[in-house]
This record gives sequence, C-alpha cells and structure tokens, in this order.
Amino acid sequence: MLDNALGVVALSGSGITAGVLLAVALSVVPTLRAVSPPLYVRIHQLLGRNWDPTMPVIVLTSALTSLVLAVLADGAAARVLFAAGTVLLVAVSGVSHLLNVPLNRQVKSLDPDAPLPADWRDPRAEWRRWHLLRTALAIAAVLVNATAAVI
Repeated sequence: MLDNALGVVALSGSGITAGVLLAVALSVVPTLRAVSPPLYVRIHQLLGRNWDPTMPVIVLTSALTSLVLAVLADGAAARVLFAAGTVLLVAVSGVSHLLNVPLNRQVKSLDPDAPLPADWRDPRAEWRRWHLLRTALAIAAVLVNATAAVI
C-alpha cells in the first residue's frame, strides 16, 4: 500500500515537472526570444514569481520519493529504474539551481522601467540551453519512473 502511494507521488511529481518544463520550452522560451530586451526583462520577472517557490518543492519531493521507492521496490529492475529517476530529478534540480537560477536572479535584479545597463549581456540563449537540458532530464525521469512503476 505504501509503495502504491509513493508511486503516485513519484509519478505525479515527475510528470508535473516534465510537463511544466516542456510547456515552457514549447511556448514561453520562443515568446521570450521574440520580444525586445526590455520587454523580455519585464515578462521574465512576471513569469518567475510563482514558479520559483513551487517547482523546487515538486522536483525535490519527487526525487526523494523516487529514492525511497528505489530502496523499497520489489525486483532489481524497478530499484535500478527508480534510482535512475532519482538521479535524473536531482540533475534537473542541479541544472535549475546552479545554471538557470543565477541567470534568473540577474534578470530579476534589473529595473524593468529603466534602460538596460550598457554592459548588459542578454541571457536568453544560455538560459534556453540549460532549460532544454533540464527538460530532457525531466522527461527521462518520468519515463524511467513510469517504467519502474509498471514492471
């Protein structure tokens, strides 16, 4: 019974993570690339207000649940797959916190009503690269967790 409840949490959390990151990759990233730098700063600041406190909780809860399942699962294949799901979700978190978040902080520190500083370096291409990496990791995580749950 506990395994089933944990499986629901792991699959839901990793699925939400993959879905959110994929939606951002398909819709938000192209939109942000298409707008002027000042409008990008304003939109970026508005978009991040609610994701920042929510997504780390979802990703890390999913990783922790996958780890517990890696210990409790019946069968070596399920244990290995849940362990892989854990590693992939921790990698999503690592990419986010070490690579995307510092870029987000730079953008959030700007005054959207002031001209951009002369030395401003547009972070959109770099942010996109790291976002696509974490999206791929999240999709892999939900796939391996789902496979572990059904074997």
